Amino acid sequence: MNAGRATPADVVLTGIAAGLPPVGLAEAAGLMSRIDRKYLVPAAALADLAGRLGERFAVLQIGRRRQFRYSSTYFDTPDLLTYRQHRQGRRRRFKIRTRAYADSGERWLEVKLSGGPRGGGGTDKHRVPHRAAGRALSAEDRDFVSDVVLRGLRTPLPDPLLPILTTDYRRVTLVDGAGAARLTCDTGLVCHDGRRAFAARGDYALVESKSESGDAPPDRALRAMGLRPISVSKYCLAVALLRDAPAGRWRRVLRDYMMER
Repeated sequence: MNAGRATPADVVLTGIAAGLPPVGLAEAAGLMSRIDRKYLVPAAALADLAGRLGERFAVLQIGRRRQFRYSSTYFDTPDLLTYRQHRQGRRRRFKIRTRAYADSGERWLEVKLSGGPRGGGGTDKHRVPHRAAGRALSAEDRDFVSDVVLRGLRTPLPDPLLPILTTDYRRVTLVDGAGAARLTCDTGLVCHDGRRAFAARGDYALVESKSESGDAPPDRALRAMGLRPISVSKYCLAVALLRDAPAGRWRRVLRDYMMER
């Protein structure tokens, strides 16, 4: 299932991206160890945000594209261990997903650790190319994930791990010319598990500021606009909706941002 049709937030982001200088993938790489801050930004506020960032930021461009389609499949235990760890606010936790880049055909297996060696609320991301057929994890994939979790969190990998759900969306990435921050702007989010599907409202973008300090220029600009970070993940939103799981502190985001298709 692909992300839905172009939204009002897409239209604004397309205009913003068209007016920025391009950078390539090499300049946008890095920040695998970072602090992430997520914001729910109305489409009408995106142009204001871009104006506050000024000329310091450029837009990721690959070929002629400045907006890219992503599809992420998340893995969890049958009793949703990683979801429960996040909902309970566990400092030390992990997340496992495969990510497909629809426009390039690339596929990666990614493990995100929180509360690992960096501490202080940071996130460490580890990834390798994903070559297994379909949504499965091969023995080699499991060895990689197990090694990352064991080294990073000093905990054994739970078993079994199953594909739980998939999220599809579109992304525009803004890159700080000084290399200190990156801002991803996601639209057209669709969550599905083969039985049900939910889509995000089209007049919002889910914006994530990624930086070493957690207080990069985008964070300061968003605060000045009266927007505060939210503690949420696409996976957790999707589980709460598709599995009717307790939403807790994410209830307001679900109410304001998501709807059943």
